[in-house]
Amino acid sequence: MDLPEEIAAARAGAGDPASLVGEFRRTAVLVPTVGEDQVMSGVFGGVRWIFAFTDEGALARFALMRGGAPGRPWEYAAVLGARLLDAVVPAQAEPTGVAVDVADGEGSMLFPPVRGIVPDGVAVDSTEGGGA
Repeated sequence: MDLPEEIAAARAGAGDPASLVGEFRRTAVLVPTVGEDQVMSGVFGGVRWIFAFTDEGALARFALMRGGAPGRPWEYAAVLGARLLDAVVPAQAEPTGVAVDVADGEGSMLFPPVRGIVPDGVAVDSTEGGGA
């Protein structure tokens, strides 16, 4: 299954969490950028969420939801999910997860900063130094 199919299966209660995380790690997602080498993110519930999208349509829906003008280009980078989880998340100064396709309601998925998703050293449920 591709990432949107894994997300749909998980949301329907029929998915396998390990398969979902594995597919996210293998998938190149689109990450909006702001400034030089900075990813777009937001804070909710005490967690910073990096925004990532499965395709340009999902990114465009997000841009419109955020008040972007139709047809106005957004800068973004294609990044493997594994790189987001293993390199970008640990580089943040606060607990950070990844929010996929957040403008798509039932098609969205959160990858929180917990063991089994992000490195243990930055997982909020870890006993290592980085967790909260």
